[in-house]
Amino acid sequence: MANIEEKIENLVKTKIENLGYDLYDVEYVKEGKNYFLRIYIDSPKGIDLNDCEKVNNEITDILDEADYIKDQYFLEISSPGIERILRKEKHLQNNIGAKIHVKLFQKDENGKKEYEGILNQVDNQKITLDDKTIERKNIAQIKTVYDWE
Repeated sequence: MANIEEKIENLVKTKIENLGYDLYDVEYVKEGKNYFLRIYIDSPKGIDLNDCEKVNNEITDILDEADYIKDQYFLEISSPGIERILRKEKHLQNNIGAKIHVKLFQKDENGKKEYEGILNQVDNQKITLDDKTIERKNIAQIKTVYDWE
């Protein structure tokens, strides 16, 4: 059975694409006492507040009718940002050759918990960052790195 994020992604994906946006990711999390449903949209021209409002207005009723989430939650529509979290396989594949930052769950054999470098290779078990191979099961988070200079 699909989890909440997958169900919601399947529910709203076509509607969001019909509005001219890409559905980048769906995240359902509890922070403190509150639950948040975050839907990240993207577009070649970028995303602004009007885009987020347009998507919000189009999917709110769909989400309410489907009633997948029984708890009260806050809906947030936003851009994935410049430094994007790479959670899905397609995110990783699309960023081969890009500079990324990797956080591990715990320090590795080198005593390091974070690495930064060029993503060279991805498979189901590991990623290769420059010349360092990292087991995917040890990775807490991967995100792109934007060069601010």
